[in-house]
Amino acid sequence: MKLDAIDLKLLGLLQQDCKSTTKEYAHKLGLSTTAVYERIKRLEKSGTIKSYVALVNTIAVEKTFTVFCHIKLVQHTRENIQQFERDVLKLEEVVECHHLSGDYDYLLKIVVSDMADYRNFMVSKLTAINHIGSTQSSFTIKEVKHSTAIPL
Repeated sequence: MKLDAIDLKLLGLLQQDCKSTTKEYAHKLGLSTTAVYERIKRLEKSGTIKSYVALVNTIAVEKTFTVFCHIKLVQHTRENIQQFERDVLKLEEVVECHHLSGDYDYLLKIVVSDMADYRNFMVSKLTAINHIGSTQSSFTIKEVKHSTAIPL
């Protein structure tokens, strides 16, 4: 689907605040409410808008310990890769998983309450996954920037 300038502006507005009304978006874009509504529905139907979510304050839910864990698999067979990815999808503590090029095969972003919680996660869940050769963990000292918005 080809996006025009108005689609991109609308997506930007939705990424800033998806709880605004269609009327508010229409006012900001200089369009009718119906036109904005139809654009949003088209963007949803095409899969350009994948979902709407609430961004939760990690302090409020006591999940303030963020870990980036590099994973190296023992072997790079199709079966090992597929099994690892299936297993990682089941781990609720893993909020992101990226298949990488370079020295490590995967980068996981893990959110837990504290170091003890991370240790428990590593011992009982992550290391229970077959085909992991090695891991390297880095812990967040301070989050300098966090955005879910895609630059348009």
